[in-house]
Amino acid sequence: MKKPLLADTSLLFVTFIWGTTFVLVQNAIGLLEPFSFNGVRFLAAALMLLLYLIIFKKEQLKLLNIRMVLSGAFIGFWLFLGYATQTIGLLYTTTSKAGFITGLSVVLVPLFSMILLKQFPTRNAVIGVLTATIGLFFLTMTDVSSLNIGDGFVFICAIAFALHIIFTGKYSSKYPTLLLTIIQISTVSILSILSSLIFEDWRRLVSLEILLSRDVIIALVITSLFATALAFLIQTYFQKYTTATRVALIFAMEPVFAAIAGYYWAAERLSYSALFGCMLILAGMIFAELPRNKVPFLRKKNEGYPG
Repeated sequence: MKKPLLADTSLLFVTFIWGTTFVLVQNAIGLLEPFSFNGVRFLAAALMLLLYLIIFKKEQLKLLNIRMVLSGAFIGFWLFLGYATQTIGLLYTTTSKAGFITGLSVVLVPLFSMILLKQFPTRNAVIGVLTATIGLFFLTMTDVSSLNIGDGFVFICAIAFALHIIFTGKYSSKYPTLLLTIIQISTVSILSILSSLIFEDWRRLVSLEILLSRDVIIALVITSLFATALAFLIQTYFQKYTTATRVALIFAMEPVFAAIAGYYWAAERLSYSALFGCMLILAGMIFAELPRNKVPFLRKKNEGYPG
């Protein structure tokens, strides 16, 4: 198998794992509260990546400095906020809605890039954002349950993930990727455990009966080993063999996998209008990443547009 095809297949597998974890997390947090779950999940992932670093990339430890730690902690904060609000949101909303609203982060990235980095989005990105926003309206406002507090938490999650993507791009070129990721994942674990001690029943965090329960074990193994540690290694290794646009398109499949998982594993249903909203969001995410010269109606009158 050629490397570009193998890369795309591997990244699609990672996206499948990310999408299907919505149902697993929703089951697990019925026993282990959200901050506690994220604390254990990211601690396990950080330890796995640290072990990998010591065995295979030990020379990177010599590059560790305070600026790298602060940069990793900064982007780790946004990752923590994203996962925290996503996990809390799953307590109140459905897996399918959470998956699609979280996916909106893909089209929020161009907007935040314009505001924070002065990088103006292409026309494709603007149209994609508008399309996805309309889709979000149909998904949340016309569903039987309409808007709820869970949708709000998940939308905050989408914003946090978008900012995490932007700041990761800013700092990843300055520091070793593996080392920087270990720092940010460790930050997520520390902030989650501290939040658990403050806002949750910390006794659940150390309860072997809960930690060793079937739902919690399955969710922790898949999310820490596969959806965090292994997924990061696969993405880092294979992304060099494909293009950024193709990676973005592949990652746009995450909410689709989440909806499929919710349908088969949790018997969740969406109304026709909500399904239409889902399609608009997906179309917006894909359209935002398309090269402008691939869209004929944008080229006819504006061939000179610097998009």
